[in-house]
Amino acid sequence: MAKIKVTKVKSAINRTLRQKRTLEALGLRKIGQVVEHEASPNILGMVAKVSHLVSVEDSKQ
Repeated sequence: MAKIKVTKVKSAINRTLRQKRTLEALGLRKIGQVVEHEASPNILGMVAKVSHLVSVEDSKQ
């Protein structure tokens, strides 16, 4: 399965608790932090919910 790199680019301050917990579940805590995940439907759905706070790119591995 393909891998994606998710980078947190905006703060979670003044965001809903659901969005904060989604970022935490993705493993993102600090701005600029990058995590790598499998591109499963679960992960892609989580990324879609916080797409305004993160950037996504394909991993070259």
